[in-house]
Amino acid sequence: MNYLISITVLWAFSFSLIGVYLAGQVDSYFAVLVRVTLAMLVFLPFLRPSLLRGKQRLALMALGAIQLGVMYTFFYQSFLLLSVPEVLLFTIFTPVYIALLDDLMFGRFTPVYLLTALLAVVGAAVIRYDGIDSGFWLGFLVVQGANICFALGQVGYRRLAADLPPTLAWHNVFGWFFIGAMLVALPAYLLFGNNDALPATPIQWGVLAWLGLMASGAGYFVWNQGATKVDAGTLAIMNNALIPAGLLVNLLIWNRDADIIRLLIGALIMGASLWLNHWWLSRRNTAIA
Repeated sequence: MNYLISITVLWAFSFSLIGVYLAGQVDSYFAVLVRVTLAMLVFLPFLRPSLLRGKQRLALMALGAIQLGVMYTFFYQSFLLLSVPEVLLFTIFTPVYIALLDDLMFGRFTPVYLLTALLAVVGAAVIRYDGIDSGFWLGFLVVQGANICFALGQVGYRRLAADLPPTLAWHNVFGWFFIGAMLVALPAYLLFGNNDALPATPIQWGVLAWLGLMASGAGYFVWNQGATKVDAGTLAIMNNALIPAGLLVNLLIWNRDADIIRLLIGALIMGASLWLNHWWLSRRNTAIA
């Protein structure tokens, strides 16, 4: 849980940095390529290929390709079809996908996970809903593609970790994750990138470096490790905890407009979903004991 909380704080700052210094100024495909490249370079020196079999390496690469590469491709395309408030609103369904996919991959059905995930979605909707224009269905589907990729990457990582030795040194194999992401990010930039919109200031390069080394490199490693140490309900809820955290950072540092009442109500609803999930787990563990 501490892993997820720490990265929630880290990523909360990332949203504001992207919005202030990169969005609409630096080509999004180039930004993704730089982030993935720097993150990959962080872990390549630690890579020990002999620790995983061929199929396991391919599985970890596939997870990186889906969770980072394909997800970002969907996510950035959605801004061509939707307004920013609509994109933000439609990302709140990720917890539901996590709850359903986790049960599917582990061969079970846990209604309480779906309930707490839906409650987290309600809390996020209270914070983010700003109205919906007509003609948004294609954009909605594109955002859901991004949501499903991010959820599938997290749940797939949990499933892969369950089949590997608990003593595995993950920092010695996580480079495969970013290699997989690179296999998507590089072709996407070569096909769709705009070389006329590259970083033009030291601040923009600095933000990209921070996002690549910290938000992407350290962030995805620690987040995915945290995903293996909590139940699916907690993971689902924490995916939407980024919403109030990101808005709070944006409000305190950059003084952007935010509805404080809605922020507090939405955060309380998500907090209630987290409490409900842990209450249910405590009861289940007591009954088993």
